[in-house]
Amino acid sequence: MTDNFDYKKALEELETIAKKVEDPATALSDIDKLIARADELIARCREYLRTARSMVEKID
Repeated sequence: MTDNFDYKKALEELETIAKKVEDPATALSDIDKLIARADELIARCREYLRTARSMVEKID
């Protein structure tokens, strides 16, 4: 966790992306970009959680 990744903000952005993807007014070309961004955020969140878990396990 060396960078300034904000897990809470990432989750909020993922929620926003989900709403946009579910909106019938969202263009297909935009959905493709939104899905790509969601993939990036999910990967970052997973890495953040793995790192946090590792740090907690070291404390135990």
